[in-house]
Amino acid sequence: MGASLPLVALTAGEPAGIGPDLCALLARETFPGRLVIVGDPRVIAARARARGIRFDAAAYRDRDSASAISVLDIPARTAVTAGRLDRANSPHVLAILDRAIDGCMAGEFDAMVTAPVQKSVLNDAGIPFTGHTEYLAARTGTPLVVMLLVGGGLRVALATTHLALSEVPRAITRERLEAIVRILDHDLRARFGIARPRILVAGLNPHAGESGYLGREEIEVIAPAIAALAREGFAVTGPYPADTLFTPRVLEGGDAALAMFHDQGLPVLKHAAFGEAVNVTLGLPIIRTSVDHGTALDRAGAGEVDAGSLREAIALAFEMASRSR
Repeated sequence: MGASLPLVALTAGEPAGIGPDLCALLARETFPGRLVIVGDPRVIAARARARGIRFDAAAYRDRDSASAISVLDIPARTAVTAGRLDRANSPHVLAILDRAIDGCMAGEFDAMVTAPVQKSVLNDAGIPFTGHTEYLAARTGTPLVVMLLVGGGLRVALATTHLALSEVPRAITRERLEAIVRILDHDLRARFGIARPRILVAGLNPHAGESGYLGREEIEVIAPAIAALAREGFAVTGPYPADTLFTPRVLEGGDAALAMFHDQGLPVLKHAAFGEAVNVTLGLPIIRTSVDHGTALDRAGAGEVDAGSLREAIALAFEMASRSR
């Protein structure tokens, strides 16, 4: 395997969850580059045995000698039982993430893909962890990141993410929207190879406020932000009523949609690509993709698993890494 091919790091995630199972399954596949799994190979091998499959990936030493599939050993802190969370392994989960982040920042890895983690067990261990995205932003010193979901022919970005619906209007400011569109435009060019991204912006209220009768956020915040960006040359339009924006005729005129809140954009995306959608973090100095599902503790080590989302996340990471090299 040529050392010039992209090298992507795959973090195994919560050891008691489905991540090690998915790593074992995908280690049998072929990718357009080299994949290094960052985790405990003993945990992954045990999960493979439980599923009756082989896992014999080579040990990772360095970038130049990395094989098609290799494993960078980050030992678990205590014994792992599939489906049973243990907060003693929380430092192990963070060590996996830190190694992948450091490798990407140093240029050792060209991108990172994250299997799911369990926020609750990290918090129970006294670690103030609010999510992969927030952790990556803090570790890379990135002031603002944007969540983009890709799948089913759609790209849907979110202006706000994990907020109570009552807090969303206050969080949507003209400055924030302009910053988000700038990040979205930049990364669609740099990471996706789109020469002039067309960005469709949703309104916040039903019927995009209906001229102020159903809310004034469109008039006072969203439309002025769009107008200012358009004057600068950005191909951004809206605000569209969300029920109109997410129709084939309107979507054909854009390369990405910007939803105002989590459950405005994600139901559409997941309807189009459930089980195969990819979460991309924009605005970071590194490439990061992730699955669109959680740890699935009830399926770890046994039960039906679908590697579709992680497979797509790895494929997109390789695509983005190849474009950025």
